[in-house]
Order: sequence, then C-alpha cells, then structure tokens
Amino acid sequence: MKRGTAVRSAAVWLSAVGLMGACGGPPEQTPPGIEPVTTAQRLVSPPATLSGGFMNYLGTLNVGSAVSSNTGTTAAYEGFKLTVAAHTQAALEVTHLGTGVGVDTGLFVYGPKDANGSYGTRILFQDDDSGYGELSKLPLATFDKAGEYLVVVGWSNGLGKQYRLQAQCVGGACVANPAPAPAGTPVKLAAFPLEPGLQALLDTGNAYREDLHSFLDRYDFAWPYSTPASLDAAAAAVLARSEYQGYRNKVPTTSTYAAFQSQMYLQFQPLHPAILDTYGEDAANAQVKSYFRAFSTGPNGDNWRTLNIILLPESRHVIVYEQTGHEI
Repeated sequence: MKRGTAVRSAAVWLSAVGLMGACGGPPEQTPPGIEPVTTAQRLVSPPATLSGGFMNYLGTLNVGSAVSSNTGTTAAYEGFKLTVAAHTQAALEVTHLGTGVGVDTGLFVYGPKDANGSYGTRILFQDDDSGYGELSKLPLATFDKAGEYLVVVGWSNGLGKQYRLQAQCVGGACVANPAPAPAGTPVKLAAFPLEPGLQALLDTGNAYREDLHSFLDRYDFAWPYSTPASLDAAAAAVLARSEYQGYRNKVPTTSTYAAFQSQMYLQFQPLHPAILDTYGEDAANAQVKSYFRAFSTGPNGDNWRTLNIILLPESRHVIVYEQTGHEI
C-alpha cells in the first residue's frame, strides 16, 4: 500500500469512529439498570474432620510426580498420602495444566501419621488460590519429620471436571545427587507460623515479667544443595526485612548454639532445646548471629534489644529470636 493510500484509509477509519460516537456507538459505561455479571468464588475452608467425607480417600502422591482426579458434582475433599524422608522440601500445586476451567480449590497438609493411624488436626500448610486463577499452590512445604503425610484437595464448586495435583522436589532430602551451592548463593526466606509447642513456651516466658519481652519467628528457605547455607547469607536475608532495619548498622557477634543459651533470659531458656527438638536439628550444626542495640525514649525510658538469628542448616529454617527489655 502506498503512503497516500494508507493516510486516506486511516482518515476514513477515524471518521467512522467519530460517527459511531456521535450516533451513540458502543457505550463506555454500563447503561443504568444493567449490572455487569461477575462471579466470586468462595474461600475453600479446610475439612471439618479427617475421619470421612473424602471421595477418594488415601490415594498416593509421590514427590516428583502428579495425580489426577475428578471433582464430581458437589463440593468435597480428596486426600492423598505423601511419604517423605526427614527434611524433604516440596512444592505442592493444583496445576493449570490438567485442571478443568473454573475449578476452585483449596490445599491442606496434615501429619505425619502417628502410631494410631491419625494425621492429627493441625494444618501444617494450606493455601486457597495462590496458583493459576482460583487454583491452589504451596511453593514451599518443609517436612521436618520422616513419615506419611496427608495432602487434601478441596473444592467449592463441583463442576464434574478433572484436576491435577503435583508434588515437586525443591530442596532437602529429596534432591538426588545435589551439587555444592555456588559461591554467594542467597537465602530466600518464607515466613511460616510458629509451632504450637514453641508458641506456648514463648507465651509462658512473656508472662513472667512485664519489662522483659521476647519474640520468636520462623522462616524457611528452599535449599537444593549439598553444602549448607551460610550464616552470613541468612543474616542478610533477615536484616533485609523492614521489621529488623534498626539492627542493620550494628556490629554482630557469632556464637555456637550451645553458647547461645546463656544469652537468653532465664524464663525463655526452655526454648533452647525445644527449637532443636521441634525441627530435628543437631546442635553442632546450628549457628547464631546476634545484634544488640539500645535507645532511650526519654527519662526512665531506656530500651535494650538483641536480635538473634539462628540458622538451622540441615532442616532449612531460620529462627529469629528477639529479646527486649525496658525500664519500668
């Protein structure tokens, strides 16, 4: 097409658009009285009980594989058993590939199964719609104990469509022939709820004295390498978080986990062995980097705080224990 022809064609097209607008062409807003149709999916709640209600109870899901099933025509749940070695790290996802359009899922993980055959009632990991559309995805699930776990898929809309549940290895014991970590590999933290036993010990310590208070937070990191993450990398990842920015310009000290116990307030020292027991970590592997800061908010307003970054390299956790004190 010649340039002159192209210009004339464009002019004719623009004129047509102008005429459409002048003659009441396609409206930009929805006319009064006509509401746009939208569909809002419901949050998929966890099952009320694990004792029944599964359409296909205890199928098998292996790390590195996937299973497919069908939602049926009513809202329901299906459970799949997942057997892992201690310190396995997996990503669990209801995938876009292999799942019907419009399916809305929830994903829940329980376990490990005890000697009585129970998976317990505590949800270790859960997600509603972090995956594609309304599908569920857990990018990182760290299994501290070996055993059989229950992965539950639920859906709010029984559309009679297929879904596909996938388990991928992302770190830890499931990695075959892991390579050493490249120099300078960063630690990427993901926050997770604290285990109930540790939370109870923390609450007991915090009830002891008004002027001495502590915080305990759990972070996990995927690590598919044969060599452990470094304490420096773990500390850098923690200090990058905004809630810890007050410690960034402080000079740290490093200690073994055994030596760290004496640095804890007495009422919080029961946490010391409990942290190792909870995550299945050897004390010889754990390392601690501590940062101290003090400031005043006015007369009789002295405050002092210590941030303790605890690296558990085998179990792929970073535990942050911050203890504070102030004048009263």
